Amino acid sequence: MRGEKEVKANILVIEDDAAINHLLCELMTEAGYKVKAAYSGTEGKLCLELESFDLIMMDLMLPGMTGEELIKEVRKLKVMPIIVISAKIGMDTRIEVLKSGADDFIAKPFNNEEVIARVEAQLRRYQVFSHSEEKKSILEYKKLQLDLDTFKAYVKGKELELTAREFKILKTLMLQPKKVFTRANLFESVWEEVYMGDDNTINVHISNIRSKLGKADNTEDYIDTVWGIGFKLSE
Repeated sequence: MRGEKEVKANILVIEDDAAINHLLCELMTEAGYKVKAAYSGTEGKLCLELESFDLIMMDLMLPGMTGEELIKEVRKLKVMPIIVISAKIGMDTRIEVLKSGADDFIAKPFNNEEVIARVEAQLRRYQVFSHSEEKKSILEYKKLQLDLDTFKAYVKGKELELTAREFKILKTLMLQPKKVFTRANLFESVWEEVYMGDDNTINVHISNIRSKLGKADNTEDYIDTVWGIGFKLSE
């Protein structure tokens, strides 16, 4: 229909301040996006369970479930960009939020044009990623393949015997090959429980994966330790 805007993406705005929520929704709608509003962390989580979104914009200080808690829940299953918009602007807060799985941080009060630009930048990155990796049923990295339909792994065409959790760890790493995952990221994604600071659990599983990969292919390194932070795929 002539004059009708093309919907560029589906965005979820989670913000308990009604005025700011309305402003963000209006801003994104005028920019050509489909927008859903939620006013608490709990409502935001319910929206994510019922509908698919391409990007989340959210505050940290939310009723029901905090923003930090919600980010961790989202990252157990979903890889879409999360932009935090918050008045908690301390550097420690920013670092912790980004480590926990957010992709960007915008301080309140915000500039409208900057918000739109950051949303567009994150969606460009996500669309490239989703078309190249997420929608594949087979993930590939060096000589390793993960078949997400059959839950089988192969190195140089030969099946690699992995436990379910070893498979999920590799899947998590391979879905975001440039990202450094903290032990908490990996534990909460794979075990779906709150991380209590037990580094040994993750370390043992990573060690077992490395051992199996090393026996199958001793010419490549697959997982690097990033000291003081966690793990990532080797370059």
